[in-house]
Amino acid sequence: MDDIVEIRELKLDDYRQLIETMEAAYKNWVGNLWTFMAIDRLIKKFPEGQLVICYNDKIVGCALSIIVNYDDFGDNHTYKEITGNYTFSTHNPQGDVLYGIEVFIHPDYRGRRLGRRLYDVRKELCEKLNLKAVVFGGRIPNYYQYESEMKPKEYIAKVKRKEIYDPVLSFQLSNDFHVKKVLTNYLPEDLQSREYATLLQWDNVYFEDSETETKRVTRNVRLGLIQWEMRYYTSLEQLFTQAEYFIDSVSAYKSDFAVFPEFFNAPMMALLESKDEADAMRQLADYTEQIKDKFSEWAIKYNVNIITGSMPFMEDNRLKNVGFLCHRNGKTERYEKIHITPDEQKYWGLKGGDMLRTYDTDAGKIGILICYDVEFPELARLLSEERMQILFVPYLTDTHNAYMRVRHCAAARAIENECFVAITGSVGNLPQVEAMDLHYSQAVVFTPCDFAFPFNGIKSEATANTEMILISDVDLSLLESLHFHGSVKNLLDKRNDLYATQLLKSVPSEG
Repeated sequence: MDDIVEIRELKLDDYRQLIETMEAAYKNWVGNLWTFMAIDRLIKKFPEGQLVICYNDKIVGCALSIIVNYDDFGDNHTYKEITGNYTFSTHNPQGDVLYGIEVFIHPDYRGRRLGRRLYDVRKELCEKLNLKAVVFGGRIPNYYQYESEMKPKEYIAKVKRKEIYDPVLSFQLSNDFHVKKVLTNYLPEDLQSREYATLLQWDNVYFEDSETETKRVTRNVRLGLIQWEMRYYTSLEQLFTQAEYFIDSVSAYKSDFAVFPEFFNAPMMALLESKDEADAMRQLADYTEQIKDKFSEWAIKYNVNIITGSMPFMEDNRLKNVGFLCHRNGKTERYEKIHITPDEQKYWGLKGGDMLRTYDTDAGKIGILICYDVEFPELARLLSEERMQILFVPYLTDTHNAYMRVRHCAAARAIENECFVAITGSVGNLPQVEAMDLHYSQAVVFTPCDFAFPFNGIKSEATANTEMILISDVDLSLLESLHFHGSVKNLLDKRNDLYATQLLKSVPSEG
């Protein structure tokens, strides 16, 4: 006969079996076992949160929980405090966190992933009730063996690295819980843990806070990447006509973002009087404010967030390569190219900027790196630590191999930072403009490489060297799930105890 495993709600009639299993699970436990009165109180207060797992109708495990308003307790609490002195008066059906107060499995049935099933049902309950997280204090029962050698923090780190095995913590880490902090005096009767505990948390990535407007962001985001052809213009109005045509087209597809390439306005240099490259670039900077204002106007008119690629910009007698994020609500923010290529210095005398930050939009949190900057992984990592979801990379490359540098680095940034990366550049020739004569581009939207994404990490790509629009939808909820449930977890597994990426210069954001 096949074995039957069932998870169901705990009933009062189960009490005798429950205690027999608990006695077996806590053979060396010096504290009290669950009383009939306590179980009765829990079932009456929150029946959905009291679970047992049965193996061929025999109760072999249990998970008990309550709902709390977590801000009432914060991270520094004891088991006694969070349970209301074991009365569970702290249970609040209007709370925001599912708090675990007990999990155990009969030792004869361990190794069959029964505990994992209980945790999975708990997570499903958390999602069903739209709670922020599952939180609990976890014992570290093997710590007493290492107390003389190390502090709890070092012990936890070694358990994470699998240098030490702890029957409780090792299991909890394998079930996607992360350690928030070490609790002291959590369970006074827990002699094995020396009264320490780990505060563990699993975040519900599907949680929706109906009262917080800032969290009402679109989960499905549509990107409109403009692969722009460099062509000769006789006036700024001609460039505006072409740019507005593309914005109108992207808007017609209900895109959330319209993205232009780096130095898309370079054709205007052919109209300038100076034939000196550096001087012409400085004259081109005179158009930047006018172009920014026009794009901001279009962002409102066409209801699309516009990333203006980049343009030359004079500030404190320094020539920079900057762009603007024109929000569809009228707000405008600036970003800067930080790393300047040898040719940009040689021909135009450009200087690197200092501004690195993420931007909150109505379609998620984004970062923007201009061309060469994407080849420096530290920048994208710093943005990812601010929970960036989409990285936009406007670029300008003249040759195929130059383009491949940008492409391969952008793909790597998507994988290592668990985000979407969208890149676009210019095509065509500008024989009238020195140092701007050739262009190569193929716009692409890159994804992480995991089961929820394309196997090759490419969501969509344009036809190479053809003027066109690439429209692509990305689902931000897939990223949130990936962070905690992916085959690998690049962000969570980063060895913060060993190394760090740090921004040394803090520059205020600018509009």
